[in-house]
Amino acid sequence: MKSSVIKYLSGLFLLLGLALSAQAKSYEEGKDYDRLSAAQPTQTGDKIEVLEFFWYGCPHCFHFEPALQKWLKNKPDNVHFIRVPAPLNPSWMVHTKTYYALELMGAGEKYHHDLFSAIHTQRKRIFDQDAISAFLKDLGVDMDAFNNAYKSFAVEMRTRKAMQLGQNYRLNGVPMLTINGKYIVSAEKAGDYDGMIKIANYLIEKESKAAK
Repeated sequence: MKSSVIKYLSGLFLLLGLALSAQAKSYEEGKDYDRLSAAQPTQTGDKIEVLEFFWYGCPHCFHFEPALQKWLKNKPDNVHFIRVPAPLNPSWMVHTKTYYALELMGAGEKYHHDLFSAIHTQRKRIFDQDAISAFLKDLGVDMDAFNNAYKSFAVEMRTRKAMQLGQNYRLNGVPMLTINGKYIVSAEKAGDYDGMIKIANYLIEKESKAAK
């Protein structure tokens, strides 16, 4: 009986040790993530800023979404998350303006999954303004409001800002996360999408401790 209890406790302590070890895992700069040579200004005040650069046509961004959505439901209270529809090349521009037009209408998140799903699940070729407009019309979007927003100065300025952010953060692929204007997390270095989230959490904790 005593021997069984000792074995049980030994196993329990071993599991506890492994759990603590996993929680204490650290990551190496340059290997698991990158640090910018010059920190970028953030727009979230005292909160830690997390940017996600994405493109609706990117299959990797589509497959990253479930992990990201799960994280968003439980993200730390001191984190402010911002999506950046990256216009990495001119052909992506229509999706950048579409996201910002919908955001200006207060519907950015409402149709976010629909746009991803249309391209990667339904195999719709919505890569130009006419195709996107037809798709959104079928979803019941007010097309007068959408077209006005799409052509607006506000969307033009947000698009230019997204382009500038991409340059500032040395964007060369998506999806990519940036943490507090200092760190870059990519699937390539993280290994997989869950790895991106784990490294982001590690860097958020690092920044949280530094702020105290």
